[in-house]
Amino acid sequence: MAELVRVIIDGKDVHIAKGTGLVETALAAGIEIPVFCYEPRLGAPIGACRMCLVEVEGMPKLQAGCTMTAQDGMVVRTARTSAKAAEGQNATLEFILVNHPLDCPVCDKGGECPLQDLTFRYGPGKTRMSFEKTTFEKPIPISPAIALDRERCILCYRCTRFSEDVSEDGQLVARNRGAMSIITTFEDEPYSGAFTGNVTELCPVGALLPTQYRFEARPWEIQSVPTVCGMCPVGCNTSVDLREGKVKRVRSRNHHEIDEGWLCDKGRFAFTHLRSGDRIVDPIKRVRLRGFEPVSWDDAIDTAEELLRAAHGRVVVALSGSETIEQAYAIAKLVRLGTDSHEAVLPEEVSGALDAYRLPLSAIADAQVVVLLGDVPLDETAPIVDLWVRKARRNGARIVTAEQEIGDADRVVLIWSGPGGRAGVRVAQLAEKLGLAGKDGCGAFFVPATPNGRGVADAWAAASDDEPGDFDSIGLLIVSGDEAAGDPNVRGLAERADAVLAISMFHGLAVGWADLVLPGTSYLERDGTYVNIEGRLQRLRRTAAPPGPDELEWLSTLAARFGVVLAPYAAPVFAEVSERCYGGLSFSEIGERAALRAYEGAPAHTDEPALPEPHVAGEGLRLVCYKPLFSGPAVERVEELQFQRPQAEVELSPADAKRLGIATGDEVTLSGGGASVTLRARVSKTLSDGVARVAREFAGEVRGAVDVARTEVTA
Repeated sequence: MAELVRVIIDGKDVHIAKGTGLVETALAAGIEIPVFCYEPRLGAPIGACRMCLVEVEGMPKLQAGCTMTAQDGMVVRTARTSAKAAEGQNATLEFILVNHPLDCPVCDKGGECPLQDLTFRYGPGKTRMSFEKTTFEKPIPISPAIALDRERCILCYRCTRFSEDVSEDGQLVARNRGAMSIITTFEDEPYSGAFTGNVTELCPVGALLPTQYRFEARPWEIQSVPTVCGMCPVGCNTSVDLREGKVKRVRSRNHHEIDEGWLCDKGRFAFTHLRSGDRIVDPIKRVRLRGFEPVSWDDAIDTAEELLRAAHGRVVVALSGSETIEQAYAIAKLVRLGTDSHEAVLPEEVSGALDAYRLPLSAIADAQVVVLLGDVPLDETAPIVDLWVRKARRNGARIVTAEQEIGDADRVVLIWSGPGGRAGVRVAQLAEKLGLAGKDGCGAFFVPATPNGRGVADAWAAASDDEPGDFDSIGLLIVSGDEAAGDPNVRGLAERADAVLAISMFHGLAVGWADLVLPGTSYLERDGTYVNIEGRLQRLRRTAAPPGPDELEWLSTLAARFGVVLAPYAAPVFAEVSERCYGGLSFSEIGERAALRAYEGAPAHTDEPALPEPHVAGEGLRLVCYKPLFSGPAVERVEELQFQRPQAEVELSPADAKRLGIATGDEVTLSGGGASVTLRARVSKTLSDGVARVAREFAGEVRGAVDVARTEVTA
């Protein structure tokens, strides 16, 4: 137990753990010590802005309060009771404002600006300066997503500290010294990476702003909706800002166990896919000889009923893993009760076997050993998890890639990031072998490739007790979501099906081969629930209205045609699933900051893991295809994220590259399964031997064991 010490702040006694920061100690007494540069998530304080000046008994000069910690007998006076501290803070703000432009009425930070707030509370009422302020070129686009206004910068160094100590990309730097110091990017390259947008929230003034939000709204005009990001399996908590019903901005909403207040750029900036020019807003039906034509919703429901009845029970559903639990359950209930037999094509198998090893993501930071398994980098599949691993490393944890390297450790965390299969059970078996069950600080995670793979699997199991259908021909293929529509395996099923009903947001995916296309929705347009990487059940809240009825509404109408009772709202549908999977938890109990719960009776979805065949020298490399973070239908339609899109390259281990005579930058040919593609090679020090790793969109039709050879250049 931490030693308690007595601190007196402005005459108030505070008993608090020794070593607690003075800013937090003051807050415990209900006293504010104003700050600009101080941000606990960025690591040790640096005392750069001097806004936190306090008078400490026994010290002749004012001290930067953020750099001090609680010690027994300490007597502190803030600007509330110390004229000396008040004068120091007043002078600090006066100097900050010497060159700061007074452009609050046109600054996008106006109304939610700490500099504004603290100037009113602690600053001078007027200026003594009459000279012309320093000006710079403005705004400077440090990336397509972020604009820098140097005139407003107060050199708090929050942004550079984030770049250096949290994301560890080292791209934001301070150049020059003294009054000539400026914030810029390393070698003036565009600021790129998975987490660049966090600096726009960290900035305490209007110096760093998201380009999407510039001149779009003011704080008093917006409504903020608390929800959860649906772009990856982490389920970061977000606030979505709306103006006149349109999404204008996405911000983090600190859930300390999940995301620590950070948000990746995909979750922050990809919301503009809602306004894509190729958005499907009305049902589309294939009409013989005339191609596709828009139809009314009534006609679309009639056609969907006809397709279901004509299928004679031979219905296959291909799910994306981005559906809410309620959507997946509604589809499953419709085909289960409305047809004779059915089969689901789940995007991946997410096992319930890991439930015994549940742990909040924040526990990774306190681990002694983190074991990274699988062949897909964490920053591509679950970027926030990668941040937790980086924090664990900074805290002294060993990061290893094999169980044999664990050694003697009390707190061990396993993380599998790679092609799914039955990897979840495999990780659970390894955790059992290591005896991690019930040990404090020990746990295991499987990183799904989809945002709600576990929730979709739960929903399908809850709706269907029957064995999947076993039929050679497909009467009707239902394709749910753009991710499923883009899957080559699903397109192969479509070729075998008598008819295809697709649910899609955008033209160009399923439209070419579907008989009926119904407009899909984004996670931002849904009410419902997701299960994240931890097994945590979380609430999605509708932030924007979809262009027509959402999936639950029209599925309810269609289900009624088959005598199936299905509510058109998320809460009652969730109640049906919850009785079987989540211990009867009610929709309203999930809350804005969902707890990590244990649920009894959750269905298991796999039995034994399918272990990969060991690599045999001379048989080619094992091809690993993955979905990069900045890819997919939504990202493809966001202009600001195009510079972050993946390169057409194949990654090789140093040993394999040396054996094959290949260096980074070489043009190579990848061949296997009767197909080949030409890509640029990149040697990756973190990749296992015997593996060739390629982004799924660049693999083409190449499959199985592959050969990699330098491309011969002909004159």
